[in-house]
Amino acid sequence: MEQQPPGMDASRRPIKARGNAVIQRIAAALARTPLTPNAISVLSIVFAAAGAAALWWIPPWGAWLCALGIQLRLLCNLFDGMVAVEGGKSTPAGALYNEVPDRVADSVLLVALGHAAGLPWAGWLAALFAAATAYVRTLGGALGQAQDFRGPMAKQHRMAVMTAACVLAPAEALATGTGYALPVAVLAIAAGALLTCYTRLRAIAARLEHAP
Repeated sequence: MEQQPPGMDASRRPIKARGNAVIQRIAAALARTPLTPNAISVLSIVFAAAGAAALWWIPPWGAWLCALGIQLRLLCNLFDGMVAVEGGKSTPAGALYNEVPDRVADSVLLVALGHAAGLPWAGWLAALFAAATAYVRTLGGALGQAQDFRGPMAKQHRMAVMTAACVLAPAEALATGTGYALPVAVLAIAAGALLTCYTRLRAIAARLEHAP
């Protein structure tokens, strides 16, 4: 299980980039603008949808735009929490905005990945299992445990695999005329997300069994 630094909210995903001085300065600058953390969360869906559309409808070069969209989506996921917590702009509904846009962005990207790979069923399966990993994590929290962000295919891992595949796919198509990167990625994400559900459920069960 990924451990939180002392004093950090156990429901908050541990991200090393929060300690980066440049990232902190950008977050502080955003906190001084009228932009709210909830708006930043919603903006992550916009970047995810734009990337998904490029991947699906502009093959093969749209994959590079999708990789950019994924990174912008992840930056939104980083800055919304920093503006809310470190910037002191949290709202009572912030927890909803922290979770729901994530699930939408994940689903949009993974479904598009499946269609672009020629395996639409795998994209939908990956989206389903990705949502299930978040459900299992929050279930543990609802049972009084610290939320478990372990992999092997947590959100950051899924997006890293998809980004790598999107960067490689156009080069592969140009160099060899093949298209293995996207199918391998969507199948790996689906299988890895299912395994993640299992590892998190097993950990929750073990903690419940050994609770006093």
